[in-house]
Amino acid sequence: MSKRPSKQRDTRYSSYRHPRWWPTWLGIAAMWLMAHLPLSWQWALGKSIGELAYWLIPRRRHITETNIRLCFPELTANEQQQRIRKAFRSNGIGLMEIGLAWFRDPKTYLPVTTVHGLEHVQAALKKGHGVLLLGGHYSTLDLGGSLVTEFIEADVMQRDHNNPLMNATMTRARERRYGAALDSRNLRGLLKQLKKNRIVWYATDQDYGRKNIVFAPFFGVPAGSITATSRIAGRSGCAVVPFSHFRREHEPGYDIYFHPPLENFPSGDDLADATRVNQAIEQQIRRHPDQYLWMHRRFKTRPLPSDPDLYHEDTR
Repeated sequence: MSKRPSKQRDTRYSSYRHPRWWPTWLGIAAMWLMAHLPLSWQWALGKSIGELAYWLIPRRRHITETNIRLCFPELTANEQQQRIRKAFRSNGIGLMEIGLAWFRDPKTYLPVTTVHGLEHVQAALKKGHGVLLLGGHYSTLDLGGSLVTEFIEADVMQRDHNNPLMNATMTRARERRYGAALDSRNLRGLLKQLKKNRIVWYATDQDYGRKNIVFAPFFGVPAGSITATSRIAGRSGCAVVPFSHFRREHEPGYDIYFHPPLENFPSGDDLADATRVNQAIEQQIRRHPDQYLWMHRRFKTRPLPSDPDLYHEDTR
């Protein structure tokens, strides 16, 4: 398991006064302004942004088409296209919700938020070895996480943004909500937090390359799946609690779900453990399939280096 420390972050806004940062500042200002629109307006604007992205970003559209075709072969071609369009609209709303998470008080949205299964987290904490919240990259990623912290004290593992100023804004916002915002590579820091009986938000559902993975089924397709989850649970003795968060389809509002911890985890079999992790995430995605980040190349790494690239344009 990698113990590389996270790279040094500079979250001081005073470090970003140079004119080269002005375009980013304008983008952040626009996010702040839109975050203060009524929620229904934001959803409508987000759907429009998603629709534009569908037409203007053909590469992401192709990735999404490939993922939906692989993961939902039972759907007709027309049904698959409908799901693809809904996924773009949903992720457009998700972009708007980033501003809500960063610049608004999550208490504002508690009246339209319902939590299910919080007792599973509370029971797991009583065992004293920490809780690993097994999350996924849903379109409600930032806002869902922000809302979660109104019900539990938690830390978060994050992949730092490539833009240092945007990363500073994101990290400062998350550190206001979470106890700590750890770099995704800082597994030593993660273990320290679990040793303190902390709750840590952790997502495993992306393709991280060929190192330290097994190929476990995800929607029936072999997917490169990291084995770190098993090793973290084995070293710390923590409970691994699947959880998810979704926006409601027909009215402004949100639902957060906590589920019973994975039993007999880890089992000592990396493939079996990764399969269980993928199944737990897949089960949640099926609640609202359009609210998942299908624009990511989840099946980029293939079991054999000679296997064809599933996302090559000629493979459609």
